[in-house]
Amino acid sequence: MTSRPAATILLPVASTRQTRARLKEALQGRRSLLSCTIAVLAADSALALAAPSAIGRITQAIADHRSASALVGPVLLLLAASGAGAVTGWAASVLSARVVQPVAARLREDAVAAAVALPVDVVEAGGTGDLVSRVSGDVDRVSQVASGALSRFVAAALTIAATLVGLAALDWRFAAAALLAVPLQAYALRRYLRTSQPLYAQGRAADGRRASALLGAFAALPTLRALRLGPAAQADVAATSAQAMTYELRATRAATRFYGTLNAAELTGLSAVLVAAYLLVHTDLADVGAATTAALFFVGLFDPVNMMLGSFDSVQQAGAGLARIVGVVITGHAAEGPPRSPDGRPVAGPATLAVRDVRHRYGDGPEVLHGVSLDVAAGQRVAVVGTTGSGKSTLAGLIAGLRVPTGGEITLGGVPTGELADAPPEDRRRIMLVTQEHHLFLGTVADNLRLAHRAATASEVRAALVSVGAWDWVAALPDGEDTVVGIGGLELTPRQVQELALARVLLVDPDVVVLDEATAEGGSDTAQALDRAALAVTRGRTAVVVAHRLSQVTTADTVLVMDDGRVVELGPPEVLLSAGGDYERLWTASSRHGR
Repeated sequence: MTSRPAATILLPVASTRQTRARLKEALQGRRSLLSCTIAVLAADSALALAAPSAIGRITQAIADHRSASALVGPVLLLLAASGAGAVTGWAASVLSARVVQPVAARLREDAVAAAVALPVDVVEAGGTGDLVSRVSGDVDRVSQVASGALSRFVAAALTIAATLVGLAALDWRFAAAALLAVPLQAYALRRYLRTSQPLYAQGRAADGRRASALLGAFAALPTLRALRLGPAAQADVAATSAQAMTYELRATRAATRFYGTLNAAELTGLSAVLVAAYLLVHTDLADVGAATTAALFFVGLFDPVNMMLGSFDSVQQAGAGLARIVGVVITGHAAEGPPRSPDGRPVAGPATLAVRDVRHRYGDGPEVLHGVSLDVAAGQRVAVVGTTGSGKSTLAGLIAGLRVPTGGEITLGGVPTGELADAPPEDRRRIMLVTQEHHLFLGTVADNLRLAHRAATASEVRAALVSVGAWDWVAALPDGEDTVVGIGGLELTPRQVQELALARVLLVDPDVVVLDEATAEGGSDTAQALDRAALAVTRGRTAVVVAHRLSQVTTADTVLVMDDGRVVELGPPEVLLSAGGDYERLWTASSRHGR
């Protein structure tokens, strides 16, 4: 029994402090490389001043009617600076890539790992579109900015600093004149940041809502057509798209105003430098060469200033995206170190699974589990039975740690199963859930199994297939376990897909297996084969089996009968069968239908 929350609760967005802390952590071990990169960028920026300086010296030589030999020095300076600039530019690109690309890759990996570890309730509350937009669009945006705009931003800032130093070296009044553009630039930047930061944050959230509406509509397309609800779904998609587009247009208008003000600042600064140059030359406080160099220095600032201030546009968008990504990482952050019991001892080996007065509801909906309690000893097999909607699948999800109960506690060896779900892989896989919804991934049969254990050898893969009774049909495939299956490959039957899902469990080798009607779709002709596969998977392990057929209950040590979210019977199957209660009635009804 499932339901959706009444209101969409998007995943959290990290604070500025949390985002900076995560970024600092990602840069650990790369500070020396980062320092080298900045040093090379600074050298590249200084070399960029050589051309205006050389042109100024050439201009002065011409004004002084010097001989052609006076041009040799400036020309050699140009050639040397060009060659050195090519080297520093190449080195800066290589070093920047070595700093940025591993950090961007780690960010993507952390985002995907955290998304996989997110509790199901959290994903359902926010809608899959919000999560998809974060681990795809936001990660792409941050990676692109980190690979391009960030290095350009740093290079531009260093070029501006070097140019101002160069202007001051010529004459401090040139630098003072150039700085007249700063108030306008600062005003433009301050206004733009104040306007754009919330716009980009709200725009990324609107993108998430649009993605949720689109994914929801596509997923429910057959139902929407059958019930003629297409216009309503289309209106919802249109509304979320219009909202996202509104933020885009507002951001574009803000950027247009920003660049317009920057152009006015350039005109102000250049005019001030030219007036200063005229006055200084006219009063013999500077020569024509210095004035020419100063004017070229300032003109050379146009691109770096626009690049640096304009990069704030990309950096702002990336910052909003990074905060959303870190929000996912924090929410699904894996706990460091192995799980521990309340007394501080690490949990190791088989342990008792304890369900204590568990209650649960989906979102703001009604309570669907009411005070469920159960103890499962290590190696014990418990079958959960009941009519549709009795709460069996909800209990299975809670035991597996996919959801956190709204009341009570479920522990394995004293550790809440929800904490195990967020633990490192070696501890997280102590409990494994197999549901009736199996997915076949595009790839070989062996690839599909190695998703559970990437280091599994060919013999281990074959042993798992043999154990669940799948080796005969796998060996008969055109390329055996190397046959490509899934969309675009060989189509498999539902039974074959189910057997592969069960074989994955053997490669994971968990302590506890939860089968939520994992063989329910087998059909009468394959039911016995799938039951044998399920027995092979649970043999020697603690098992909780949500039974679709009562024939699956005969091998259970204990049967738990549920009705309306409550435990109505609990005990060995033979005892419950002779008690004449709910279990006996379910068994009788199932026997009449040959199940």
